[in-house]
Amino acid sequence: MSPDQLVKGNETFMDKLLKEDPAYFDKLKEGQAPDFFVVACSDSRVSPSVISETPLGTMFVHRNIANQVNVNDESLAASLYYALVHLNVKKIIIQGHTGCGGVAAAKDGNEEPFLKDWIKGIRQGFQSQNRSPQDELNELVKANIREQIEKMKQHPVYKKYGKDTELAGYLFHLETGKLEELNT
Repeated sequence: MSPDQLVKGNETFMDKLLKEDPAYFDKLKEGQAPDFFVVACSDSRVSPSVISETPLGTMFVHRNIANQVNVNDESLAASLYYALVHLNVKKIIIQGHTGCGGVAAAKDGNEEPFLKDWIKGIRQGFQSQNRSPQDELNELVKANIREQIEKMKQHPVYKKYGKDTELAGYLFHLETGKLEELNT
């Protein structure tokens, strides 16, 4: 995709929305009141608002490799705080996906210098969820989502400001496009 295609895609996006509602962008600039705070994987194939066809302003999204909830991640803490305190989101979603490269790297024992500390946390989550790197990848992906929900419950920001905010886990199936809610 070239930069020109990005601009043309944006023009198509604007035209479509303005045809449906000529005041769309006037309303958008008034502010946001998203229902969901979503922690999702950075994978370019799994954009939360695209795969669920939710309108702009519905999701406040934090993305990182393998949708991790890490207490030492200042960006996550700031996003979570803002979502809970200033945006009053109604639900927190941890969204993973089949074939996750971050989970696969943890499964395979990747030790690349700029990835190993991040992947170490994923691998530790396998143990917390009574899983082993020998398990099937997508079972580990599900375990990772469940582990992140548990980590969210223990996150200091969530404990102070969001303990009444519902938590849910979702798995996006790359092979079918289906979004599955996980029992947690």
